[in-house]
Amino acid sequence: MRRILDIWAHVVDPRTLPIAVTILLFGGLFAFGSVMYTGFFAWQVLLDLLIDNAFLLIVAIGMTFVIVSGGIDLSVGSIVALTTIVEAVLSEHLHWSVWAIVPLVLLIGTVFGAIQGALIHFFRLQAFIVTLAGMFFARGLCFLITTQSITINDPTFQKISAFRLDIGIGSVTANVLIAFVTLVVAIFVAHFTRFGRNVYAVGGNARSALLMGLPVARTRIGVYASSGFCSALGGVVFTFYVLSGYGLQGQGMELDAIAATVIGGTLLTGGVGYVIGSLFGVGILGTIQTLITFDGTLSSWWTRIVIGALLCAFCLLQRLIERHAKRMQRPGGSGAVVTPGRGKTLDNRHGDNAAEPDSHALGRAPEQA
Repeated sequence: MRRILDIWAHVVDPRTLPIAVTILLFGGLFAFGSVMYTGFFAWQVLLDLLIDNAFLLIVAIGMTFVIVSGGIDLSVGSIVALTTIVEAVLSEHLHWSVWAIVPLVLLIGTVFGAIQGALIHFFRLQAFIVTLAGMFFARGLCFLITTQSITINDPTFQKISAFRLDIGIGSVTANVLIAFVTLVVAIFVAHFTRFGRNVYAVGGNARSALLMGLPVARTRIGVYASSGFCSALGGVVFTFYVLSGYGLQGQGMELDAIAATVIGGTLLTGGVGYVIGSLFGVGILGTIQTLITFDGTLSSWWTRIVIGALLCAFCLLQRLIERHAKRMQRPGGSGAVVTPGRGKTLDNRHGDNAAEPDSHALGRAPEQA
């Protein structure tokens, strides 16, 4: 009985309640579809959710790091489009090998993101404005390269696109394998490395992190560089998915990535969130689209309506959780780091003028603090 109470207390904890709600919602939507529509409850339907949204999952993983750090990145969809254009041009016009193209576009995305992070930190610019400018720059660069859609006929690209791995009675593509490898690496980095702990600390309270001696500048630049890398990798996966490059691809993907991340339980205020939550956030978006497809009578725009309603509901839930955490005087808002063995936050060690703490970063202080 005590063990059940401990599990329940962990579930309703302000840090884990959003992701618990996300998982329950995903299970409820899938159960609803299984009851309402014949053939919905099938292994391949679940795998198709991953196949159709593998690129979005990768982009959402990068967005998770950015939002946990207290920032935002609006350039991810444009980087995806730029990646598809560069891949198509290099493959079809210059006849480069896919094994040379992929590292190049990943490097371009990483550098693009790092430059945005440097501008945000060193010049104290708003992340919204910098990444909005990055979105316009990358999208314009796409059409500067070419205004046409380029179909990729390279045999290696087509073989990778057609690859299928049997899993039980279903199968997945190479895109799903790439997405899951990215997910596993991201979980390890976020929760088991010094960089990951720094991201949570900076997102919780950047001033406190600086007073603790954490590398705030390096962490912020690294966060946006990782987002650029994930966006470019998402563009590679998207290219394998559609086998073409076009400047209008990825429109609105940045909003889908933000929605998936927030619905996945990451707080917009920063400092709290789990990478695995983005998987279920993407799963919820994909399940909504699949339900509308199975129904056959609803407009596809109902997907946007439902996603908008869910996004508002999760933002409201986050606000209620923050207020509840403050009333209970428990860390769960936007970012204090609690020192093990003490009942005080590290902010209080620097006097009353320090920023007011109101959240928790993984329940422990960074080891190097």
